[in-house]
Amino acid sequence: MAVVRRVRDLARAALPRSVGERLPAAPPQEVTELLHDKRFQRAVALAAEEQGRVEEEVWAEVKGYLHEMSAAHDERASQGWARMGDWFLRAYDVLVDEDQMQQLRKVDRAHSLALAFSHRSYLDGMVIPNVLMARRFSPTYTFGGANLNLPVIGSFASRTGLIFIRRSTQEIPVYRLALRSYIRQMVKNKRNLAWSIEGGRTRTGKLRPPVHGILKYLTDTVQGEGEGDPFGEDAPDVQVVPVSVVYDQLHEVSLMTEEARGANKTPEDWRWLVRFARLQRNRLGRAYLTVGEPFSLRERMDELAAEGVTGHQAVERVALDISHRLNRATPVTTTAIVSLALLGADRALTVDEVLETVEPLAAYIEARQWPVAGAADLRDRSTIRRALAELTQSGVLTAYDQGTEPVWKIGDDQHLVAAFYRNTVIHILVERAIGELALLTVSELEPGAELPPGGELQVGWEEAKRMRDLLKFEFFFPSRAGFEEELRTELRLLVGEGVTEMTPVRARELLVTARPHLAHLVLRPFLDAYLVVADRLADHGDGPVDEKDLLADSLAVGQQWALQRRVASEESISLELFRTALALARHKGLLEAGEGVGSAREAFAAELRDTLRRVNIIGEIAGDTVTVGHPEPEPREQQGRQERV
Repeated sequence: MAVVRRVRDLARAALPRSVGERLPAAPPQEVTELLHDKRFQRAVALAAEEQGRVEEEVWAEVKGYLHEMSAAHDERASQGWARMGDWFLRAYDVLVDEDQMQQLRKVDRAHSLALAFSHRSYLDGMVIPNVLMARRFSPTYTFGGANLNLPVIGSFASRTGLIFIRRSTQEIPVYRLALRSYIRQMVKNKRNLAWSIEGGRTRTGKLRPPVHGILKYLTDTVQGEGEGDPFGEDAPDVQVVPVSVVYDQLHEVSLMTEEARGANKTPEDWRWLVRFARLQRNRLGRAYLTVGEPFSLRERMDELAAEGVTGHQAVERVALDISHRLNRATPVTTTAIVSLALLGADRALTVDEVLETVEPLAAYIEARQWPVAGAADLRDRSTIRRALAELTQSGVLTAYDQGTEPVWKIGDDQHLVAAFYRNTVIHILVERAIGELALLTVSELEPGAELPPGGELQVGWEEAKRMRDLLKFEFFFPSRAGFEEELRTELRLLVGEGVTEMTPVRARELLVTARPHLAHLVLRPFLDAYLVVADRLADHGDGPVDEKDLLADSLAVGQQWALQRRVASEESISLELFRTALALARHKGLLEAGEGVGSAREAFAAELRDTLRRVNIIGEIAGDTVTVGHPEPEPREQQGRQERV
């Protein structure tokens, strides 16, 4: 009850003395301006005409939507929200790069900011406003899901700049018109806007594919009047700012991992909010807010137009650009590195064994100039030991100290939690892991093998491109030219000079002497999950597939494979990973029934088995002790006869 009273009192303290409406009787400035804007009036009239409806009826609908989504910045409410945010964040010390903030404030003085943030926690909605408010940025209006518009606190939040929007609006064209117009008016008035580019919290720790809704409305705004666009001249511009928020640990991760194993999502209501608030009583370390390089949205759209990229393709390119910048801005946490080491071993390790795995990773991170959260020294024994202790205290790891020295391992049913933390850093390791597989492919070439015009080196490039295509729904890759440049950088780190030719012997030498080896640590969990889905898909032959049933079957068989050690870790048994595999299969045209599709499904599974074979070879070179069996499948008819027996 103390938590309920605390939240209630904080909300009431910030609300006006009499609460009748969500917002004061006088609507916010942007709503008033829109309702009197001639261009907006023409847009509403046009919408009524296109839908064959009475204009007054459409106007009533528009006003209702504007009232629903409108927000204001009331000083008293904002101060109360900041206090409540501090209380919700009591599990963390929030670390901010003050030099970045100082530079961003200069941009804030001259431009409207569009803050596109990564979304790992509900706490993001507390961290970002509090950090900006404490540093006297212009008021920021943040888009949030209408599912969080709870009684009392929703009214409170709308007075602090929180704009509640609906997720599914495909069948509500008038709502989309109202939202698009509201966003344009906000930008015209130089308001700062913030939204999650992912559209919701990640369930895996790494960035989700970007959602284009808000970004599409922003690009419409900065492009001004276009064909069929009722808006006119003087289109405003915004500076897009990627904002990364990452945490040492999160209380809510365990709930998200339960959903990844098939549990129903807990609805956001007052009961959920009280439980969430109670979780924050226990300290979990630090939260880190960093920003990526800002860019002018209008200039970026003009650059793309000059390249012949327009419309939805241009929006997609900008969204991917934001995602890349977010990844680049996300710092490496000690928690992520320790989780990577222990997940890769999947057995108990001493602190010296953890350091042995982490040391080459730290050297690699330093060489690639990736930021480290809190400027931590990843080679420092006390730093690693503290991370082990904190992960043990939260239950992610278990420790045993009754022998000659303490050892730590991933706790029972905690693999997905540890994977969440590891995945916050996984984006910096993917190209290196793919490069290892490319080298291995070259090393396996037989003497006298027929080679493409580019020789052995071209064989490696083609393998890297194949892996990029296989994993393109899982990770954000740069353009093909950018991807090749990343791989060249990795080869320079291995060889110490530019690479103009390669032989199987040289490729093998590079693999054996390389440090660190990453393919088995980084790629195996995802490829194992893909193979589960591919195997279940191949079981359908040429027949139809029900996607929901396929996912359920994959969960069941995946658990069996985990028990049989046919997958390396339980973290691969995840609906989130299975859904990505399903998206890849759909892209390959493998979900529709048809003559010959069964053979294509079998080929997909075979490709994954062979890829995993090579990933396991990298693990063997690295001295990996995890043994995984990926036996060749029995003929489907024979398999069926055995089951009937």
